[in-house]
Amino acid sequence: MFEIQPNKIHERALLIGLEKDGVSKWDLRDSMEELRELANSAGAEVVDTVTQKLQKPTAPYYIGRGKAELIRESIQDRRVTSVIFDDELSPAQGRNLENLLRQQILQLRQFNPHPVDSRHFRAARAQPGRAAAD
Repeated sequence: MFEIQPNKIHERALLIGLEKDGVSKWDLRDSMEELRELANSAGAEVVDTVTQKLQKPTAPYYIGRGKAELIRESIQDRRVTSVIFDDELSPAQGRNLENLLRQQILQLRQFNPHPVDSRHFRAARAQPGRAAAD
């Protein structure tokens, strides 16, 4: 008998964090490492981590527009399938980033990453104001 294995979608994730007032670079580093572990446990290959230092998140993109545009270029070069933020985005930020990056935007803190399966990434797609349901 032959066993047919379904094609698994391999998630290639880019992690993004913001060093803002009240968050030290050491706290951010620890938080990004935790985010990397959560993404890996959910089945993603983390291809890069991007951080930016700002006093506070920007209204349109959370990160600066210039950084967001650089990320857009990097996404195409690295074949990124998911962009994961280490913080909660506003509804407008999520929409603006999805439009600019043409990529699904995730807020990994909104979901429980078990069992290990990339379907959770699609289920956790940023839904402003609501936690994703499994």
